[in-house]
Amino acid sequence: MKFKKGTLIPVGGNEDKGIEQNERHTLDFISEGILHRVVQESGGIEANIVVIPTASSIPVEVGENYLSAFGTLGCKNVVVLDIRSREDAEAAQAIELISSANCVMFSGGDQSKITEKIGDTKIHAILKDRYQNVENFVIAGTSAGAMAMATEMISGGSAKESFIKGAVRMREGLGLIAQVTIDTHFIKRGRFGRLAEAVAKFPHIIGIGLAEDTGLVIKNNSAEVIGSGMVIIFDGRKLKHNNEKILSPGTPMSLTNLKTHILANGDRFNIKKKKVKVLPVEEPFTYK
Repeated sequence: MKFKKGTLIPVGGNEDKGIEQNERHTLDFISEGILHRVVQESGGIEANIVVIPTASSIPVEVGENYLSAFGTLGCKNVVVLDIRSREDAEAAQAIELISSANCVMFSGGDQSKITEKIGDTKIHAILKDRYQNVENFVIAGTSAGAMAMATEMISGGSAKESFIKGAVRMREGLGLIAQVTIDTHFIKRGRFGRLAEAVAKFPHIIGIGLAEDTGLVIKNNSAEVIGSGMVIIFDGRKLKHNNEKILSPGTPMSLTNLKTHILANGDRFNIKKKKVKVLPVEEPFTYK
C-alpha cells in the first residue's frame, strides 16, 4: 500500500441534528462537530476550502449552506466550485482552485454524478496527486461524497432487500482509497445487507458502514472514528462460505465467518493490518 501524505474524511451524512431524509431539510451543521474537525485537519480557519456540490440535486442551496456553516466556524477562505459537467471540471478556474486548496469537500446527493462529471478529468488527477504527495491536504465528503472516495464504489441498491443478491450496485469510484468500500446513512437506512453483499463481491476489501453524524479521519493506514454515532467494519478476508458468485439475482445469500467490528468516537482501525484499537471501557466519551 503506497504511503499517502494527505487525509481523507468520509462522513456518513447528516452532520447536523436533522432527522429528515429529504436533502432540503438536512443542511445545518454542528459548529463544534465534524466540520470543526475538517477545518482543524485542513490547517485552521485560514485554510483554502473548496466545496463541490456536484452530487446534489440542489447545488446552489447546498453550496450556500456550506459557506454559512464554515463561516460560523470562522473560516475566511471558502469557495463553492459548482461543477455540472465534465467541461466544468476541465476549466482553468476549477484547476486553479483545486491546485491551491487545503481542503476539498464533496457534498451528499448521488455519488454517480461525481464519478460521471469529475472522474478521469484534470481536477480528478490533481486531487489524486495532491492526496498522494501533499501533507495536510484534506479530501472530505459526506454521504455520496464519502462513497465516491473508494475504488469499488457502492452506486446504489435496495436496503429493504437485505442479504438478497442484487441488493447492491457497484461501479468504479474516484479511486482515492482502494482497500475499502464505503456505505453511508448506514444505521438509519438499514444498509447492512447491501454492504455485506459488496464485501461478498470483493472479499479482499474492507466494508465500512458510517452512521449519520459519524466519520473517519484516515491518515495513511490509520482511521480514527469521529462524531456521535457508530462505524461498522465488515472484514471478509476469512469468509468460510460465500455463495455470491453462483447465485441468481433475487436469491437469498449466505455468508459465514464475516468478521464484524462496531466502533465509536475515538476508536481506531488500521486499514492495512486490519486491526482495531478501542478506547478503554473506563475512558470517558468525548465528542470532537
